[in-house]
Amino acid sequence: MNTAVIITKTEPEVKKKAQKLAKDIGISLSSLINAYLKQIIKTKTVSFSASDEEPSEYLKSVIRQAEENYKRGRTSPAFKTGEEAVKWLEKQGI
Repeated sequence: MNTAVIITKTEPEVKKKAQKLAKDIGISLSSLINAYLKQIIKTKTVSFSASDEEPSEYLKSVIRQAEENYKRGRTSPAFKTGEEAVKWLEKQGI
């Protein structure tokens, strides 16, 4: 089989987790990456999912601050529904 080498850098923990995932499904990390590359070529799309990803500490702190601001009424302005937002925008002539 004719092959080409791709060299890429990643965080050690990412590599370790990807290797474990590949092992769990019974293939090598190289096979997993190769299958993904073939899928990208076939579908001409690249998609990512962060559904299981833990938010960063920075994002968590920003969310906490936003929640605190909302509780204290520090909003500009706040809406409970999309309809409320649209009505407000229309009222502003937007």
